[in-house]
Parts: sequence; structure tokens; C-alpha cells
Amino acid sequence: MADSISGTPLLTQPERLERRLKDIPAEPGCYLMRDGDDRILYVGKSKTLRSRVRSYFRSRHDLSPRIRLMTRQVCEIEFIVTDSEAEALALESNLIKNHQPHFNVLLKDDKKYPYLCITWSEAYPRIFITRRRRFRSPLDRFYGPYVDVGLLRRTLFLVKRVFPLRQRPRPLHQDRTCLNYSIGRCPGVCQEMISSDDYHRTLRKVAMVFQGRSDELQHLLQEQMQKYADRTDYESAARVRDQLHGLDQLTADQKMSLPDSSVSRDVLALACDERLAAVQLFQMRAGKLVGRLGYTADASGLSPGLILQRVIEEHYSQVDAVEVPPQLLVQHPLPQQLLLEEWLTEQRERKVQIHCPQRRQKADLIELVQRNAEFELLRAKQGQEQQALSTEDLAQLLDLPLPPRRIEGYDISHIQGSDAVASQVVFIDGLPAKQHYRKYKIQSSSIRAGHSDDFMAMAEIMRRRFRRWARAKADGVDLGALRQKGGSALQTDGLNDWPDLVMIDGGKGQLSAVMEALRELNLHDDLNVCSLAKQREEVFLPGESQPLESEADQLGVALLRRLRDEAHRFAVSFHRQQRGERMKRSRLSDIPGLGAKRVRDLLSHFHSIDAIQLASVDTLAKAPGVGPVLAQDIFNFFHPTNENNDSLPSHLEEHQLEHSA
Repeated sequence: MADSISGTPLLTQPERLERRLKDIPAEPGCYLMRDGDDRILYVGKSKTLRSRVRSYFRSRHDLSPRIRLMTRQVCEIEFIVTDSEAEALALESNLIKNHQPHFNVLLKDDKKYPYLCITWSEAYPRIFITRRRRFRSPLDRFYGPYVDVGLLRRTLFLVKRVFPLRQRPRPLHQDRTCLNYSIGRCPGVCQEMISSDDYHRTLRKVAMVFQGRSDELQHLLQEQMQKYADRTDYESAARVRDQLHGLDQLTADQKMSLPDSSVSRDVLALACDERLAAVQLFQMRAGKLVGRLGYTADASGLSPGLILQRVIEEHYSQVDAVEVPPQLLVQHPLPQQLLLEEWLTEQRERKVQIHCPQRRQKADLIELVQRNAEFELLRAKQGQEQQALSTEDLAQLLDLPLPPRRIEGYDISHIQGSDAVASQVVFIDGLPAKQHYRKYKIQSSSIRAGHSDDFMAMAEIMRRRFRRWARAKADGVDLGALRQKGGSALQTDGLNDWPDLVMIDGGKGQLSAVMEALRELNLHDDLNVCSLAKQREEVFLPGESQPLESEADQLGVALLRRLRDEAHRFAVSFHRQQRGERMKRSRLSDIPGLGAKRVRDLLSHFHSIDAIQLASVDTLAKAPGVGPVLAQDIFNFFHPTNENNDSLPSHLEEHQLEHSA
């Protein structure tokens, strides 16, 4: 469908551009603009692909500066034909989420607003709050993002009191239920006291609360309570009655109600400046506010209507059909309002209307949502300003040409050399970018239990981290120019992780070891490097015997301190994980007949060594890959006879002493 990618923009090749435009059919579908490195710059949709794509290259004076910049970089155009424009809209939404093109309207996922997740793909689904929307299965559902975090936590707490749900991610006991089952808080998921189908039915009722369908759920429970009462099953009727009382408590805290309770609707409004937009979505059901969701987006050169349209596409592509209301109220007219109505009607399988009210009660509602958006925008701008001041202060402190955008921090963690690991954490624009975090296992044979060398470990990590860039420099890439221009935005031969600043946790010794490793790579003149000593929060630069003159509470040093603390936390957590796995492996591997696979299967089945030790022979024999003979060997290993105590491993003697005490 696409020609081979050329590194020359189409605008500089009129004949090739004309041929490419003629190849595009006059049918509905999606188009993808690519640059010379085959990266997707923009994803769009149209009822007539040929006319829409031609408009980018025929009437450039009508285009926004953002799109004009994009067209100058387009080297190839792909297209995907669909049966209808509504189908093209759904495809466009998926392509934008998968590829995150730079020139599309991208909603920012800054981890500020949390989601509620229900893992429908599991036999006994979990329900929890998360700030990372990551789909492990297409069946899993995320509700949100919720602006009022406190209200979300209170709602989930009450829901778990009203409905019997699993309270723990893993069982507390292997062969019996815990106290939550005895007091009616859990249906006994760990021992499968409830079937998977029945548990799913309970959780579907819970999901109705977060779908804004509390009134529908109350009506359903009232009918169920009446059926139990008619059958003289008063105990079950009383249980449903208690659930109804709990739902009354949930809905009693509604912030707002309207006289018009006959129509359910969602209300969208935004507040924006030249760079950032804050969007609020109020969910009104039966005249009550049941949910308040928030989004932020890059507003550079974009119309408010286009931003609202992108929020609608993003939000309603993720929800169930029952969550699509019959009416949407928007603050500004949408560029493709009729198409969105058609798409939402197809999703809901009933008529959906989008209105842009100008007066009376609906306009007052839009104004209320807009005021909330203005408060969120103000809060977001204050956070951005604080981060910008921190990076500017750091640039002045370290005498950098530009405020550092990408800052990397490194730390080492071990216990007397054992299980030595290192962490790499990344801050972008003053905020943690966890998708760029990296973990390292120290490979040097001279660093082992009883012998530690932090200098050698840090030098090893620097060699491993920057060896690709050393090869790039040897191939002719001008890294010195990156230091002056800020290299975090660069794309060079697949490399896009050049840091504007590297911070080492430690003093002059660690910094000297790092610089020696960078000299070996011939990168010592290209990277900006500093270190932060723990004791007095002193900042050191390479080649300087004395720390920089700084205050511990100034913004730049505070940013380095946050980076250092995050690197330390990440390294320590990885070290504990490695140490725990080693301890598990070392104890179980002492049992004859247990190989690496059976050890993994046992730990997966029992979840802990303590559970394996407390299990009976019959329980062990039921584990995968364990027969009666091996089960007896495992049991004897943890429960040796008295005459064999003299030959016990030392760690088992300690374990027995602990338990006997």
C-alpha cells in the first residue's frame, strides 16, 4: 500500500507527491503521515480520503502553524480504507493510542488522576485503584480518570463493606479462609467457596456503581429483596436490605442535583491557555452528579472544539455501551459533531445527541463545569511553573547552557557486596518518567558477598549505559552539539535517550570513577555530570575539589534530592527483590529432586516458602509436578526427625529455633 520510505519530504518532490495523492482512493478511512525515519507524525480520518489528504498540500495558507510544520516533514502517506466514517473514527482512536503521533491532539497521562480497574479477564477479578492505565487483557476495564481521589477511595471502601469481595491479592492461609470470610466481607475466594460465575455476578453489580447506574442497581436489588421475601428466605432478604442501605449511604454525598431528572447526560467544558488545556467531564444521571472525570491536553495551536472532540473520542472508546448517555452537552461546537453523534449512536444502539447550549439551565451547567476546569488548569500551571523554576535554578547552579529537560540519576544497592544492583531513574521536565527507568544487575566478578566496591559498580553501569552512544560518536555523530542544544529531543540512528544531565548518588569518589569510565568511552567532554553527597547535600562537579556553593533548600538542589531519593528507592526495592528470590531458590534447591522448574511451580502454587513448610504431605502431593514420593521428601526436609538434627543445614536450625521460641 505504501512505497518504500524516502528520506526526502514530499513537498520537495512535486511529481512524486502528485502520484501519491492519485493513489489515495475517494473512500472513507484513515491516513497516516510518516517522516523519513518511518515514524508516524499524524493520524487522521475522513469520509473521502483523497480530498482530505489533498487539502494538506493544496491550501497551505489555511493550515495552522502546527500542521504546516508537520507537512514539511511528511515523506510518505499510508491509508487504511474502512466501510464507514464511523468505523474510521474508531480505527483512528486505536491508532492514536498505539502510536502517540506528535502532531495529533494527545491527552496527557501525567499520573495525576487515578483510575479504578476491574480485571474481568481473571476467574476471580480484582478491583483496585491505579494511576497507570495498562491493559493486560482486552477484557479488563478502567473507570475514570477520577478528579476527586478522596471520594473514589471512600466509594471503594464502602463498596467493599456493602458487597462481599476478595480483600487480598493473595491468600493469607493456604488451606483455610481468613477472618474476612467469617465476618462476611469476603466470599471465600482463596478456597473457592464461591464459583467464578457467581463472583462475576456480584462484581457486575459493583461495576454499576462506577458506571453511574446506582439508581438502576437499587431498583434491581429491591426486586431481588422482594423475591427473597416472597420465598420466606428472610436471611437473604436481610442481606440485600443491608446492601440497599449501603447504597443509600453512597449516594447521600452527591454534590449537586438538578430539577430535570428525566434525562441522563454528560457535560464537557475546558479551560486553556496557549500551551495547556484542562478538560472536565461531569456525569449527570437522573439529575444527580455521579462522577467527575478530568483530562489534560497539549493546546498549542488547537481549537477548543478539537480538544473536546479528542476527549470524547478517547473517553467513549473505552466505556461500555450502558455508560454512553443519550445526551452530551459541550462548551464549544465540535468540528465533526454529526460524525460523533453517529458513532456514539452506533455504540449505544440508541439515539445520542450532542448539544452546544447557549442559554438557560444547560448553559448554566456548562458554566459550572468550566469553572471547575479553570481551577484544574490553575493547579496544573502552578505545578508546571514550579518544575520550570527548579530546572532553571539547576541550570544556573551547574552553569548549563539550557535548563535540563531529561535528567538521569544512578544509585547502587547491596549488602556487603551480595545481590549488588544499580538503578537508573529519569526525570523529564522535573517529573518522574517511570517508563524510562532501568534496573541493572552488577556483573563484575570482583563484587561479591563479603567484598563490595561502589566505585567499580558505578563505573560498570556507566559503560553499559553509554556504550551505544560511544559507538554512535565513533560513527560520526556530533555529540558536542547536543550538549549545547539539549540532546533529549534528538533522534539519532534509533537513539533518543541522550540525557541533558547525569546525577550520581555519592561524593567525589563515585564521581571520579564515573568520569574515568566516560573517558574510556570518549564521552567525558560530551555529558554533563554531577554528584550529590548525602551527608550535607553537597553538589560536586568533575575536576572540582570543593562542592558548589549552594543551599540545601534551593529549588535546583531540591530537584536533585528528589531524583537521588527516587534512585535510592528504586535500587533498594530491586535489591530486596533479588535477595528474596535468591533466598527462596537457595532453600528449596537443597531438596533432592527439586529442579528450577519445580521450584517455580511450587512457589507459584503456594506463594511462599512458609506455606510450603506448613503444608501436609497430602497437600504437597496435590501441587503440580509433585507426586507422593517427592511430597514426602519435601515434608521430611522441613520436618526432619530428631536423630537427623545433627546434620541439619544451619539455616534450618535457625528456623527451628525461631519457631520453637
